[in-house]
Amino acid sequence: MNELRRFSRSVRFALQGIVYTVKTQRNMQIHAAATVIVLAASWWLQISRFEVLLILAAIALVWMMELVNTAIEAVVDLASPDWHEKAKAAKDASAAAALVAALLSVLIGIAVLGPPLYRKLAVLAAGLG
Repeated sequence: MNELRRFSRSVRFALQGIVYTVKTQRNMQIHAAATVIVLAASWWLQISRFEVLLILAAIALVWMMELVNTAIEAVVDLASPDWHEKAKAAKDASAAAALVAALLSVLIGIAVLGPPLYRKLAVLAAGLG
C-alpha cells in the first residue's frame, strides 16, 4: 500500500505542475485552447485512429516541452535572479525547444486535418450552391 500511496502522491504533484503551468503561462493557455479545438475538429472530421494518435502525440510533445520550458525558466530565475548571459541562453534555448515542438505540431495538424477538412468544406459548399 505504501507504493500505491507514493505513486498517488507523485501523480498529484505532476498534476499540480500542469495546473501551475496552465494558470501562469500564456503560451500554455494558448496550447490548452488549441488542444480543445484540434480534438473537437478531429472528432468532427472523423479521422482514423492512427491519425488521432498522431494528433495526440503532437499535443503531448507540445505540452511536455512547455512544461519543461516552465521548469527551466523557474530554476534559472531562482539560481540567477539578476540578468546573466548564460541564464538568458538557457531560457532562450528552452523556449526555442517549445517553439520547435509547436511548429511541428502545426505541420502535423495541417497534414492530418487539412485533407478531411477540405473535403468536408467542399461537400458543405456544394450543398449550399
